[in-house]
Amino acid sequence: MQIAIALYDRFTALDAVGPYETLGRIPDSETVFVAEQAGPVRTDNGQLALTAAKTFADVPHPDVVVVPGGPGQAAQMTNAALLDWIRAADATSTWTTSVCTGSLLLAAAGLLGGRRATSHWLALDELRGFGVEPTGDRVVLDGKYVTAAGVSAGIDMGLTLIGRISGDAVAQAVQLGIEYDPQPPYDAGSPQKAPAEVVDLLRSTSRFILGAEPPT
Repeated sequence: MQIAIALYDRFTALDAVGPYETLGRIPDSETVFVAEQAGPVRTDNGQLALTAAKTFADVPHPDVVVVPGGPGQAAQMTNAALLDWIRAADATSTWTTSVCTGSLLLAAAGLLGGRRATSHWLALDELRGFGVEPTGDRVVLDGKYVTAAGVSAGIDMGLTLIGRISGDAVAQAVQLGIEYDPQPPYDAGSPQKAPAEVVDLLRSTSRFILGAEPPT
């Protein structure tokens, strides 16, 4: 089984690394980072890069497609190289997945019309413009499409998909192996739980978080 994680300029690191650390532990699987060009691809903070070992052309038919999100997603919404690869890979994939605003790229590629999907909570309304039914669920399965909410939800998506591919016991073993037992110091991980002033603060910076313009 080949798992391809797409990279592009200014993606969010955990969007890609969460699925890598989970899906990459499926027995007899190969996980590869792919991009328009092979080599280092910088994350949204500019201080970290992941290396794409192969180009999109090198990996035409992965079994699992993973598209991360991040501020750089906005600039990719009309990138034919990425969108064409997503469409072509999806034509033969067993599973096509996304994390955070990566679902907007799946939608831009024309894959989610009429389906339920999730994304970062700040981006849910944007999905509607592509004929998608947005939901605030952390992980959404609709046919072979699996979308995850913001950033850290990529770990949950990976474990959910492992359960579908290899069974609950393997998924639980992976969860235990990475000691994924969240006990956050604050209960502010969703707009329904966070204090109103914190939600307003995030909304006021959404143009930076979603990549509409770079921070100054």
